[in-house]
Amino acid sequence: MTTYDRIGATYNHTRRPDHRIAVKIHEALGDASTVINVGAGASSYEPPHTVLAVEPSAVMIAQRPAGSARALQASAESIPIADNSADAAMAILTVHHWTNLEAGIEELLRIARQRVVIFTWDQAIFRRFWLLDEYLPEVAAFTDTRSVLIDRLIALLGDARVETVPIPHDCTDGFGAAFWRRPAAYLDPNVRAGISMLAQTGEEVVLPGLARLSSDLSSGLWHERHADLLDCETLDVGYRLLVADL
Repeated sequence: MTTYDRIGATYNHTRRPDHRIAVKIHEALGDASTVINVGAGASSYEPPHTVLAVEPSAVMIAQRPAGSARALQASAESIPIADNSADAAMAILTVHHWTNLEAGIEELLRIARQRVVIFTWDQAIFRRFWLLDEYLPEVAAFTDTRSVLIDRLIALLGDARVETVPIPHDCTDGFGAAFWRRPAAYLDPNVRAGISMLAQTGEEVVLPGLARLSSDLSSGLWHERHADLLDCETLDVGYRLLVADL
C-alpha cells in the first residue's frame, strides 16, 4: 500500500489545480508536444497533450477524471516504458515521496527527449511559513526529513533553471501553504486530509498546535501578528519550478 492509498481519498475535493500555477507549469513545459506526468495523482496540472500518467496509488488513479491521459500504475523509480517516450516529463509536488530520488530522476531523464519540469519547494524558505514556525514545529521537523534540497535536484538533473512560484491568496489547490492568508482553513480536518505533511504527521501531533491557532484566531492575535499578509495578493512560501533542458 502506498502513502496515497492511505491518505489520498479526498484529493479531488481539496486539491483542485490552480489555474495560475497551471500557467507557470505549462509555460515551463514550453513547446513539448507530448508530456508524461510522473507521480501524477488525480491529474492536476496535466496539459492537454499529456500522453501518459505514471502513478503508484490505485486510490489516486481512481480519482482521475474521465477523458484524462491513460494511467500506468507504476513508481517513479521504475517506469516500464521505452527511452525518449515523450518530449517532456513532469513531476508535480511528488519528489519528496519517492523512496529513491536518484532512481526517479534518472527515469525522468530517460523517458524525456527535451525537458524535465519539477514542481517542489525550498525547505529553507518553507519552514519559516507561519503555520510551521509558530504552531506546528513538529511538522517542520517532519518536512525537514522529507524535503529535497533544490541544489541536490539541480545536480541530479545535470543543471536546471529555478523559477519562483508565488502562491495566490485564494489558491484553489489546497497543498501545504496554500492557505497562508486563510488560516481558519487549517482547522478543517477535510483540508488537513489533503495536505500530506499534516496527514502523515498525524492528528494527535498537530491538534495541540491547531488549538492554539484557533485561540489566536478567536482573540484576533493571529491577525495582529500577520497584518502584513492581509493585503498581499501572492506570497513566496518557497515553492519552486525546476526546468532542465536536455
